[in-house]
Parts: sequence; C-alpha cells; structure tokens
Amino acid sequence: MFAIFEDGGRQYRVSQGDLVSLDFRKDAENGQTITLDRVLLANGGGGSVFGKPVIEGATIAAEVVVPEEKGPKLEIQKLRRRHASRRHTGHRQKYTQVKITGITVPNLEVVSGN
Repeated sequence: MFAIFEDGGRQYRVSQGDLVSLDFRKDAENGQTITLDRVLLANGGGGSVFGKPVIEGATIAAEVVVPEEKGPKLEIQKLRRRHASRRHTGHRQKYTQVKITGITVPNLEVVSGN
C-alpha cells in the first residue's frame, strides 16, 4: 500500500515505515505525531483511489524522528565579468524528518501481495 500526499508545495510517495524529510516545522518535537491530510492518491494493491484534488477523510500519520536536520550547503556566486564585482553567499535549508506510521483511506481495498 502506498499514498501520494502534498506538503509544502511538494508531493511525496510513501508507504508505511518510510522516512521522509519534510519542510522544517518549528513546533515539532521528537516522538510527536503529525497528521497529514492532503492525500492526493492511494493504492492498496487491489485498486486506487484518486482525489479531486484530495481524498476526503484520508489521513497519513507520521511520527517525528529528527525535529531539525540541515540539508546540503548551497553556494551562490554572482560575478560580473571585467568589473571586479563578486558576491558569494550560501544557504542551508532546514528539514524535519518523520517516519510514516499509518495510512488511513476510506473505501480503499487493501490486498496483501504474497
């Protein structure tokens, strides 16, 4: 079973037990449960449920594993040729890492693949 949800303008494909890095949440604490309700698509093996644009009543439960982690350093350089004008800055995005603990979708037929 998997689901596609939207958070922070991005879409994520997840299954139960997956680790996902979401946009930084200032109020997140270690072990806290977050409910994600913008589920766009869900598949249980037997069929799929599509949202228009979201599935009504569908939720994804996630537990905060790392409240604050930093992404890679991005180097930004601006240079004007032949003017001796250079600018060097950087940016490092913050993320909150969560573990997907449950996917609940009404009217979804879940088939276990053996």
